[in-house]
Amino acid sequence: MDYIILDIEFNGRKFASELPMEVIEIGAVRLDANLQLIDGFSSLIKPIYFSKLNTFIKKKTGIPQAAIDQAPRFRKVIADFMNWLDRSESFLLVTWGGEDLKRIVYDTRMHQLDDSYWLAAKYFDLLKGYVRYKNLTNDVSVETALQDLEITPTGSAHRALDDARMTAEVFRAIYNKLDFERVQQYKDVYSNAKERRMVKNAVRSMLKQKIDPKWELVVEHYLAGKISLEDLRKLAELEDYFEAEVSKAQIV
Repeated sequence: MDYIILDIEFNGRKFASELPMEVIEIGAVRLDANLQLIDGFSSLIKPIYFSKLNTFIKKKTGIPQAAIDQAPRFRKVIADFMNWLDRSESFLLVTWGGEDLKRIVYDTRMHQLDDSYWLAAKYFDLLKGYVRYKNLTNDVSVETALQDLEITPTGSAHRALDDARMTAEVFRAIYNKLDFERVQQYKDVYSNAKERRMVKNAVRSMLKQKIDPKWELVVEHYLAGKISLEDLRKLAELEDYFEAEVSKAQIV
């Protein structure tokens, strides 16, 4: 099995807008079963919205506007990338956090393409693997991980291919410390970390007060008026999270 270390850049913005952010660069490297780098993939993407990069993105990535103007659209690049991936008989995507794959899924759907390829793909969140290995309480950047592992970074940070190469160095350095039982597949999430933390804190608070934790109590006393619960998918997801937190508390 090959390991595909994936990184993307997207045209984030510093102001509120209903228009979606889009992937503007995909970079990846392929490692074989012996963790040797075989080849790489790199392409810029011309976005539909915000095709003129803002100052923040240009400064952060160093991507010139002229290169974006001449870049192919997402449909072509994602097809080329999937063809490149399929050169491996089997592969595991490796990402630093869950944002990269999520953005690819979102753009695939925005362009009304079939997302089944990405929903079926298995991936490993190396950021979470690194945090577990180091027993950290907060997430860190790839650059911080490289420094901690005393690995000299190469290339330019915030360019997708260079970031993928640097992430690959972290992956190789701690490969034997990683728990690959935690391989996962993309799953739509309708709540955010803050909302899930509110549910977790509600469970802790009720148990501390020796109140039998009930979902209805959480909704009424901890969530109502603080977050929107109109989306039934979010409501169901938070209830499932509540049940999981209660179960964990009972085991302890």
